[in-house]
Amino acid sequence: MDNGTGSLLETYLFETGTLLEQLDELLITAEQNGDFTEDNVNEIFRSMHTIKGSSAMLEFNSLMEIAHHIEDLFFYIRDNGMDTLTSDQKSELFNLMFSSVDKLREEVGKVESSEPLDTNIDGFIQDINNFLNKISNKDSSEAAGDDTEAPAAADGAAPTPQQIDAPYALQIFFDEGCGMENLRAFMLVTALQEIGKPFNFYPDDVETNSDSSEYIIENGFFLGFQTEEDAESAVAHVSTVGNVRSYEILDLTAAQKEEESSQPQSEPVQSPQPEAVSQPAPKKAPAPEKDKKPATQSSGSHGSAKQSLISVNLSKLDSLMAIVGEIVITESMVTSSPELQNLKLDSFLKSARQLRKLTDDLQDISMSLRMVSVASVFQKMNRIVRDMSKTLKRDTKLTIIGENTEVDKTIVDNIGDPIMHIVRNAMDHGIEETQEERIAAGKNPQGEIVLSAEHTGSEVIISIKDDGRGVNPDAVLAKAASQGLLTKPEEEYSQKEILALLLAPGFSTNTEVTEYSGRGVGMDVVKKNVESVGGVISISSELGKGSCFTLKIPLTLAIVDGMEISVGGSIFTIPIANIRQSFKAKESDVVLDAAGNEMIRCMDDYYPIIRLRDLYAMEEGCTTIDDGILMWVETSDKSYCLFVDELIGEQQIVVKPLPSYLNNFNIQNSGISGCTILGDGNISLILDVNNVYSASQNMFF
Repeated sequence: MDNGTGSLLETYLFETGTLLEQLDELLITAEQNGDFTEDNVNEIFRSMHTIKGSSAMLEFNSLMEIAHHIEDLFFYIRDNGMDTLTSDQKSELFNLMFSSVDKLREEVGKVESSEPLDTNIDGFIQDINNFLNKISNKDSSEAAGDDTEAPAAADGAAPTPQQIDAPYALQIFFDEGCGMENLRAFMLVTALQEIGKPFNFYPDDVETNSDSSEYIIENGFFLGFQTEEDAESAVAHVSTVGNVRSYEILDLTAAQKEEESSQPQSEPVQSPQPEAVSQPAPKKAPAPEKDKKPATQSSGSHGSAKQSLISVNLSKLDSLMAIVGEIVITESMVTSSPELQNLKLDSFLKSARQLRKLTDDLQDISMSLRMVSVASVFQKMNRIVRDMSKTLKRDTKLTIIGENTEVDKTIVDNIGDPIMHIVRNAMDHGIEETQEERIAAGKNPQGEIVLSAEHTGSEVIISIKDDGRGVNPDAVLAKAASQGLLTKPEEEYSQKEILALLLAPGFSTNTEVTEYSGRGVGMDVVKKNVESVGGVISISSELGKGSCFTLKIPLTLAIVDGMEISVGGSIFTIPIANIRQSFKAKESDVVLDAAGNEMIRCMDDYYPIIRLRDLYAMEEGCTTIDDGILMWVETSDKSYCLFVDELIGEQQIVVKPLPSYLNNFNIQNSGISGCTILGDGNISLILDVNNVYSASQNMFF
């Protein structure tokens, strides 16, 4: 695939995907309101018209056919209004539209993965046609007649004023060899319809007749307008369209008068023929190239000034972020060079501060380019709740809060599945099965799931809360015991620890395999996916009141604030977001638990102490509490104190992944998530606070 076609395909996938997401949101809102508004109908019609045209241009026939028939359906609804439909027909229309969007999305997915499109969509098309017949009271024979196109003009017939039916025409020629001229003309017509100016066009069968491409190549494509001002307004748009070689506004009334005045002299006996009136216009069109090109350039520059948004490939943003990261590292290496220590270089220090400011600004801008709102993920949950409500017969609504909260694009792409799994879990396990059960518990008959997001410093907190039956801790503990997941006596488990068992691998309370659960894919998969993007997940629940799953997600994975620490001659980095407090302690402050493990008291509670020197079997480093420093760190449901030699200082770090071959040594489970390059050129290992604790437990047991 060449770059041009690849770029066109990327644009198609992006625009079509966006339209389908918007349709999903529109359908959900309209179904909640119980009806389509006039604006809804027009938007669906325009969306399907766009999908049809762009799919036809790329020869994705299944997508084009489905969109074409839905467009016909809403063309009828637009002309006759929703009032002509009964309540049952409206309900059927909603179901038909949801299934149509699903089918379109399925076909787009095949395009994206380079799979062959479905060639057998007759049954699906028949469902759309049957519904159209039902609401229009037509039989099958009449329906067949509706699909036939208007007869095309005779091949090769030159346009006449009667065919254009306008005093002014805009004659357009596309680039030589661009291909599919008829569909390019059709897309141009579709775009101009948004302007709202009345016009007609010739050939008038460009949408359905591929043979019209030959006529357009030879004579051009004609747009007819009633006033010269309307033609000029169309020029502003035509000039910005790709593959347009040249264009010219033709005054057909002047051409007709000139033809009529010259005809008696050349042929005084014969009556004027209609074909002769407009024949000169198309034939003369290709000649005046010099006159047309300046108009294209001037109009094009005017049109491009209006453009304020562009779409950028994510790989380019990844490359930009990598370069910015290298700049941050290089700037740190320059300003921290040992050769500059103890030198009074006021001018250099001033320039270095300015460089740091510019580097920070560049970093902020490059990171902001990757930030997208979580709305795209949140809105998809509307469909999940809607479908499950109907399947499980549980009346439930979804409330969304903070959908405009922004997170790194990579993280947004990775949290969609975990959130979907939790929402499904809330519907399947949380919300009560019957309204009677909810009423008996003193609740609203309609269940509610609240999906919210908010910024807190360097991370985003996403919560999925339901007002269902909640989690029975006794049942969870008994199930975990039967599955052999307990590591200590049942009576020693706290409420928080019992709920954490829901995230254990293989744990499931479902006894039946349903469409949504019971297949052994438990919450441990959700936990793993969240932790893969540097996030943590926690659970809270109250029996009979509901449950809440909380996800703490970093804003970005590329550049984070970290604290450098040392143990012996080694330097480690801990993300600032995981650090609660650093403090000095005495050996006498340390107590031992029943198993002989060290603990220390912080904020009226006791936390275990993990010595990095012992964990990684290092030969150097402090051995007594008095000589080092304790760092109180926290992640998810784990909180403990790290014993290190000293704190070096806070620094922005560029996260570098570990070489892939190190995965063979299971190094990530040892508590090391990556590395970063320090200002002096040395490498610092980045600690994963969650896995450090897990590694220490494996060491103890």
